[in-house]
Amino acid sequence: MGNARNFAFWVVLFLMILALFNLFSDGSGSMNRNQISYSEFIQRVQNNQVSAVTIDGEDVAITGANGEQFATVRPMGEDISDRLIQQGVDVRVVKQQSSGLMSMLGVWLPFILLIGVWIFFMNRMQGGGKGGAMGFGKSKAKLLTEKHGRVTFDDVAGIDEAKEELEEIVEFLRNPQKFSRLGGKIPKGALLVGPPGTGKTLLARAIAGEAGVPFFTISGSDFVEMFVGVGASRVRDMFEQAKKSAPCILFIDEIDAVGRARGVGIGGGNDEREQTLNQLLVEMDGFEANEGIIIIAATNRKDVLDPALLRPGRFDRTIHVPNPDIKGRERILSVHARKVPVGPDVDLRLIARGTPGFSGADLMNLVNEAALGAARIGRRFVSMADFENAKDKVMLGVERRSLVLTPEQKEKTAYHEAGHAVVGLSLPKCDPVYKATIIPRGGALGMVVSLPEMDRLNMHKDEAKQRITMTMAGKAAEIIKYGEEGVSNGPAGDIQQASALARAMVMRWGMSDKVGAVDYSEAHEGYNGSTGGFSVSAATKELIEQEVRELIEAGYQEARAILLEKEVEFERMAKGLLEYETLTGAEIARILRGDSIGGDDDDTPASVIPSVTAIPRTKPAPGGDPAPA
Repeated sequence: MGNARNFAFWVVLFLMILALFNLFSDGSGSMNRNQISYSEFIQRVQNNQVSAVTIDGEDVAITGANGEQFATVRPMGEDISDRLIQQGVDVRVVKQQSSGLMSMLGVWLPFILLIGVWIFFMNRMQGGGKGGAMGFGKSKAKLLTEKHGRVTFDDVAGIDEAKEELEEIVEFLRNPQKFSRLGGKIPKGALLVGPPGTGKTLLARAIAGEAGVPFFTISGSDFVEMFVGVGASRVRDMFEQAKKSAPCILFIDEIDAVGRARGVGIGGGNDEREQTLNQLLVEMDGFEANEGIIIIAATNRKDVLDPALLRPGRFDRTIHVPNPDIKGRERILSVHARKVPVGPDVDLRLIARGTPGFSGADLMNLVNEAALGAARIGRRFVSMADFENAKDKVMLGVERRSLVLTPEQKEKTAYHEAGHAVVGLSLPKCDPVYKATIIPRGGALGMVVSLPEMDRLNMHKDEAKQRITMTMAGKAAEIIKYGEEGVSNGPAGDIQQASALARAMVMRWGMSDKVGAVDYSEAHEGYNGSTGGFSVSAATKELIEQEVRELIEAGYQEARAILLEKEVEFERMAKGLLEYETLTGAEIARILRGDSIGGDDDDTPASVIPSVTAIPRTKPAPGGDPAPA
């Protein structure tokens, strides 16, 4: 339908241009071939060289005495008919019946043409808005039907608390008398808050599939356009559509695009966006109640929303959608694994244990990468090895085996990563070491991967100190092996991680006795990322930097002492990495004991050989060394 309408428009436009061309070029082709000046025409008349003349308005067609055809244009208001008759010239006058219409058309047709083209392109720029070419202010909310793929709560896993809150809203829509008989009122709005990829939009689609009521969906960015007042008009139109279909659900994705706090920022904010927000606030809870319309919105930036949006009566419920725990990850994997032929050796619980910090989207990508990897090598089902390779690829990066390293670079990387591994295994509060590799991945020449045995919800002071120690072990290893002058730029990433952790301990977590339990991060970074915030004295800044430096220096010295004490294990680890390039937790334990990699006897404690395989993006692994520039 849309293609036919566009084709018709271009046909009409072509015909209008053709008519305009004919209007201004009618008769000019023949005239231009034998055009003479008006003075020459008068001269020929006086010399009896003209036999006949045809006058058509200002245009004069001339027939010479010998039959030649000429043309000229007479001056406006000049009457030459008497002179021509006196000279014996045959004069003919063409009656101009439509001269008024043609002249008026010649004046207005260009303007009509320009207005038509402007309306067409503005309509296209506004997304083809509903209601014709001038429907800019119409809502872009789409009615989601089962044709788009029905999603139910059975397809949502790992976020049980959020699902229970929304199941109650669905039950209210199905059976409102169950709640209203006790005086309960249906919630007007629910705000889904959580990191990207946790399933907020999936939850909204599940509500649409379960509720059995009309479900309108729109993005926050669809409201604000370049014209003032368009956003507010679209909000009004959206609620008008929803009222006609009540009871219904209205889902606004990424509401922070239109719901940011008013009066914030340089210049006081954007007037058009604030007008749109004001209209949204009025429609949600103004003088006229919108009964039967439940608004569900999603955002991962609740901190920037206007406080008026969050009060009861507008968004009555704030539902947090966090990253799933280990049980949630297992259920999410089982949902996605239903669509993939998995082998008998696949243990989803083992995979869930190895993916702390993963969101639902990360787990879906993991299953997809495993399926692609299995298909690439021609397997008929996805095995556990495919999941292991997929986790390494997604979390650590693709192996850069094409990157050629000199023997010196390879050796220095091996000793650097060996320092991380040995110190990490020596500290009881560090996460277990899962894998060490000197194969370049992503932007790192090598890395040591440590993962917790269970989901970590907080961090203690001794754990933070030991993590700094493990992070600084790479630099300590290079200095022990090659001396102070032989250290490379490899520890740059380690220093950055250690500095960030030490600053958090001192400025945010109150883990420094000298600085005290005061949050200085606002003064350092500014409130909400701005350049503002309160000021601190120079003495306090100096004290903070001194405490940060002491924490990092203490970690470096402890790592150096451990490596000097375990010099034999340090050398074994480095030589093992040089020989095998990649070592798992069990292989690292065997090498440190001096055993062969291929041995079957393995009495390594379970705490040393974790059943995890990759590091979450939310917590970079110590030992990720940047590639040389």
